[in-house]
Amino acid sequence: MPSSPAISIAVLDDYQRIASSMANWHGLSTRAKVSFFHDHAGDADDLIARLLSFDVVVLMRERSRIDATVIESLPRLKLVVTVGTWNAAIDMEAARKRGVVVCGTEGGGSHGPSALTWALIMAITRNVAAEAASVRAGGWQTSLGYELAGKTLGLLGLGTLGMAVARYGQAFGMRAIAWSQNLTQEIAAEAGVERVEKNELFRNADVLSVHYKLSERSRDLVGEDEIALMKPTAYLINTSRGPIVSEKALIAALQERRIAGAALDVFDQEPLPPEHPFRFLPNVLATPHIGYVTEETYRRAYGQIVENIHAWLQGSPLRVLNE
Repeated sequence: MPSSPAISIAVLDDYQRIASSMANWHGLSTRAKVSFFHDHAGDADDLIARLLSFDVVVLMRERSRIDATVIESLPRLKLVVTVGTWNAAIDMEAARKRGVVVCGTEGGGSHGPSALTWALIMAITRNVAAEAASVRAGGWQTSLGYELAGKTLGLLGLGTLGMAVARYGQAFGMRAIAWSQNLTQEIAAEAGVERVEKNELFRNADVLSVHYKLSERSRDLVGEDEIALMKPTAYLINTSRGPIVSEKALIAALQERRIAGAALDVFDQEPLPPEHPFRFLPNVLATPHIGYVTEETYRRAYGQIVENIHAWLQGSPLRVLNE
């Protein structure tokens, strides 16, 4: 009678139920059993209970938090594989101390997130969601759009994604300005962008787009003071990470109509709670963290995840993040 595979693999947060079709998981079947979870275990106790019998945990970005408590509560855990080369939801040091290997994937690219950023900018400034809903309900034109040509695009962060969004803005006739703590005039000029000081960025931007890496230094980087500097006609776009923008401050500004609106793909808590104001405020366009959710990204990522597991099983792990 054949023995069952020795290794158990949990693939978490497969919301679209497609992870199994994005790579050749069958190639692992002689040595491992793969389980796909389509719901989200948001509570740490629930996550621990779910993962107690697993040796390998596969993460789609930062949907589930693998912190020190979770790591220490999973005696069988030996390998964590995540999409990307960096994941703020994993306690890398706790994993290293426990001897848990953490591997990542490469080549995610900026095309998906930057394209979604521009789609959100276009959608919220032209009221696409509301106008489409009006047509579905039997209505017709209900609002006036906001032209981007001649307006100022403010970029909080000018890395790969920020530069890609700057090019979109320039193609639409926008002036692009940017600020980050390490941005120089030379780097900005090479991208055709004007470097400004932080307060000037918020004062002058007609559309303010966030492109910052989440860290303790950047948490609440956009707070009450920054939002208070924005024009009442300005829009805030966040496709980076939710906690970079103070949720409390942004909700208050939107409720009081101190800015025109916000388009958001990222949130402090994901999935967004059912009764959260961002689901209902009329001047918010919210999408469910889909910046990187493309077929091309998923095929690259899950393909490399399977490669990583094969390599680890052979004793030569690839793309290790916590050496």
